[in-house]
Amino acid sequence: MVEIDKHREMEYDAPQEGGNLATWNQLNRPPASALKKIGGGRLKGMTDINPQWRYHVLTEVFGPCGTGWKYTIDKLWLEQGGNETCAFAMVSLYVKISGSDWSDAIPGIGGSKLVASESSGPHTSDECFKMAVTDALSVACKMLGVAADIYAGLWDGSKYIEKKDKTKPVYIAKDQQKEIYDLLRETETDVDRFLEVARADSLELILLDSFPYLIKNLHRKADKLKGEVGDGDNNG
Repeated sequence: MVEIDKHREMEYDAPQEGGNLATWNQLNRPPASALKKIGGGRLKGMTDINPQWRYHVLTEVFGPCGTGWKYTIDKLWLEQGGNETCAFAMVSLYVKISGSDWSDAIPGIGGSKLVASESSGPHTSDECFKMAVTDALSVACKMLGVAADIYAGLWDGSKYIEKKDKTKPVYIAKDQQKEIYDLLRETETDVDRFLEVARADSLELILLDSFPYLIKNLHRKADKLKGEVGDGDNNG
């Protein structure tokens, strides 16, 4: 899943014909057919990129998988978080540019859920490791510029997005401030460090566009702490 950090404004320059950005500019803009808006849940408003497009564009630029690009699965593991079990994968991506030797490893770590808590009860996925590897590959691909314009919030699949007026920022609402405040207390998170990550001087000045990313990480931390407490009780 893609988290668009729109509050980090970026200028878009016309693609360069050569230089260090030559490959980046061949990979940075996926077609509308490869994009899908997420309509609900914690990831609402973000953009999902079809993984098959990534493999297509890697093959287009570097050559077939195995000879122009390849990857290794370096580690697979499970972690408990609250009532859910998450699957993680660590991969290394390698590419060849213009017939050169294989590049150094481009690392990526991704995750999915083996056991997810749903309204109907626990749901177990038999594809969790496959999805975790796909996620890890997407992370490694970012370093090459794959779908970079989506991650930067510059492209919506049909047109380039104009820069927002920085003089009129939109901040989070009071109920969102309270949700963050409660999670900061629950997870014993250092407030100053959190505000530094959020690029805000106070909770009231956190930009609305950064809220999904911040709240998602706080919930992850809270779930992890609950899992550790549960493990400690079981051991006791």
